[in-house]
Amino acid sequence: MAQLLKRASNREDVPLEMTWNLEDLFNSKEDWEQELAAVQMDLSKVTRYKGRVVANARTLLDCLKDKDELTERVARVMTYASLKQSEDGTNPENQANSTRVGGMLSQFSTQISFVQSEILQLNEEAILNYIEHEPELKEFQKTLLDVLETKPHKLSPDAEEVLSAFGEVHNAPYMIYQRSLISDMRFSSFTTEDGQEHPLSFNSFPNYEGSSNTELRRKAYQSYIETLKQYKHTYAATYATEVKKQVVEAKLRNYDSVTDMLLHDQQVTKEMYHNQLDIIQQELAPHMRRFAKLKQKVLGLENMKFCDLKAPLDPDFNPEITYDEASKIILESLEVMGPEYLEIMEEGLNNRWIDLVDNIGKGSGAFCSSPYGVHPYILMTWSDSMRNAYTLAHELGHAGHFRLAGRYQRISNTRPSRYFVEAPSTMNEMLLSHHILAKPNDERMRRWVILQSLGTYYHNFVTHILEGELQRRVYELAGKGTPITANVLCEQKTALLADFWGDAVELDEGAGLTWMRQPHYYMGLYPYTYSAGLTASTAAAKQIQEEGQPAVDRWLSALKAGGTLKPLELMQLAGVDMTSPEPIKTAVAYVGSLVDELEKSFS
Repeated sequence: MAQLLKRASNREDVPLEMTWNLEDLFNSKEDWEQELAAVQMDLSKVTRYKGRVVANARTLLDCLKDKDELTERVARVMTYASLKQSEDGTNPENQANSTRVGGMLSQFSTQISFVQSEILQLNEEAILNYIEHEPELKEFQKTLLDVLETKPHKLSPDAEEVLSAFGEVHNAPYMIYQRSLISDMRFSSFTTEDGQEHPLSFNSFPNYEGSSNTELRRKAYQSYIETLKQYKHTYAATYATEVKKQVVEAKLRNYDSVTDMLLHDQQVTKEMYHNQLDIIQQELAPHMRRFAKLKQKVLGLENMKFCDLKAPLDPDFNPEITYDEASKIILESLEVMGPEYLEIMEEGLNNRWIDLVDNIGKGSGAFCSSPYGVHPYILMTWSDSMRNAYTLAHELGHAGHFRLAGRYQRISNTRPSRYFVEAPSTMNEMLLSHHILAKPNDERMRRWVILQSLGTYYHNFVTHILEGELQRRVYELAGKGTPITANVLCEQKTALLADFWGDAVELDEGAGLTWMRQPHYYMGLYPYTYSAGLTASTAAAKQIQEEGQPAVDRWLSALKAGGTLKPLELMQLAGVDMTSPEPIKTAVAYVGSLVDELEKSFS
């Protein structure tokens, strides 16, 4: 593969082989335009069932199949526009098309909302009777029964249609946040004592955050925070609007709280939710405080500041790896998963599923988008670092999951609860670590892998669980009618960070602003689910090490099941029982053992 560019000023400057191939979705922009128009015209293929969805078993089956077929086409249209926006959010055409698709999705949701409303005329006995008469309806059994579970919280068909018509408006807070972040927010460069000027962007800040140069790291942080402060009231108003929307909907739908509404959608009990937040914060905090104090000691820092938490513990050892080398080692680590899974990984790595190079306007971070019937698409920014290999393995975990689910399930059965979604991605990271540690390594490489594993747990068990804790507090305050302002958000974020880190970390004003960094707050109760997924993958990866093929078979069965089971059942199929707090406690204890080994390594 050709040498990677540092950053392209225009999307056109990026080498083609380092970009994803959107022609697998649509051959051209013109083809996409035609399909955008066509799916809106073809809404009648579903709306023709209005008033007779449950007239008989055959009509119900035909309606659900036609709805699935149209949903698949709509998803492709939406994915194309979303990926174009992600590859260059500064492009006015991409912005406009994203808005157009938002309008189309709102229309689609409005026009087909009657399907659920009419299914609610049935009861479970009637649905099972329909399935007996039309066995093909068996594929839709969970979908139908899930609809019935919403019955106590459904509005009248007319009211549901009106709510759906406001879909684009309801999505506005997230759209405004993303648009501002990508297109408007500009960070000032800063100068270090050597006289060198350093440019700063939202995408480049994580690189400074992980720098071994304390002056560079802290000055980048100050510049970064100064810009965030300028937007805090706007972003607080945007987030408050999102929360208010959820509060109103929860009341309209007769839920006790927003949390109840969002957990109902995830099919997760309050006990499971609170277990993740409470056990991890309580039992992990002492381990992470030890980690912070170890980092302060090793790096020779007088004070351990919040902006130092991601400083490398062994700054002179940063293993480099090319994309091709990373692809090879990832494939080796995943051989245990068998030929079908490995074939998907090879296809993804070799057939331009992945967008690798940074350019102005490209979205930050990494994600995997998986349009049904095509193939997954992965966005990341490659920099020949071993850390990138872990990011790649993570996103390939999502790709493998949804490729398998799409292969074995129809579109309405592919997506499991968010509670399970991060398990396949973190499983790939675990297998990569196990593979590297099984090779002959010097002590320094072993320590690096342990640090990388700790980074994964930090991301999921610290960063995201504390995001989840902020959500828990915000929803509680909003439920009591407390206005959600920038001051409230900063105060709550600072307080929960202080509870977690104690006296091990010095918090400043910027620490309280970290709620501005993540889009997850606009995605319902998403952040805490990262910890649930990692809890499951920790347990299942241990089983694979101990049992071999039987554990692999259980895991693959869970991936192939897609959304045909509730999250608790999916995890049980994979061999993990989340009805008990034990898997969480075991995962936290494992993190503690990693900190133990690090302390010995540096003693």
